[in-house]
Amino acid sequence: MKKLSGMRVAVLAAEGFEQAELTRPVRKLQHEGATVTLVSLKPGAVQGMARHTPGRARHVDATLRDAKAADFDALVLPGGFLSPDLLRQNALALDFVRDADTLDLPMAIICHAPWVLVSAGLVEGRRLTSWPGIRDDVSNAGGLWVDEPVVRDGNWVTSRDPHDLAALERAMVELFEERVPELRDREPAPTRKRWPKVFAGVLATAALGLTAHRLAATR
Repeated sequence: MKKLSGMRVAVLAAEGFEQAELTRPVRKLQHEGATVTLVSLKPGAVQGMARHTPGRARHVDATLRDAKAADFDALVLPGGFLSPDLLRQNALALDFVRDADTLDLPMAIICHAPWVLVSAGLVEGRRLTSWPGIRDDVSNAGGLWVDEPVVRDGNWVTSRDPHDLAALERAMVELFEERVPELRDREPAPTRKRWPKVFAGVLATAALGLTAHRLAATR
């Protein structure tokens, strides 16, 4: 069985997400057996970016009007210059992230994505990293900014930029894998096979007949 089999992961992204910061984690998650859902602000597709150059568009699987954090077991927030800025201005996106954190869902957060956490009021007292350009935003929101490839703090793992993706992928899988035993526990126990009612009736009748025979023999 793969490490993340049975895990449902939401990837929250909007127009202008950094392409590698979405595609690489998604590929890694799927390789490990997770089911990945791209959640966004509107249906259709969202355009990726490779820094300042347009990249590939990605199909949106669910919108924030339909998806709830409780539907998932983990969350990925890709970066990019535009996507996190659009998400941080959307009330549904902020509620989704707040709910995910309240549920203690493991979260992988990349590059500019901590902007969403800042606007959601979740950064204060947390230790994290990000794209260096938003260091002041994190610090001003009460977060402890660290210049490291990957930083783990509770249910969060954060990284700085696409150069850190290999390290982030390892840390992400390790963090998400900690939730897998809980997923196994929630799976329904296998149902016991029951005899068909007709056959059960036959057995009951035979048992009654045998009892009557024994009683008659003792008289």
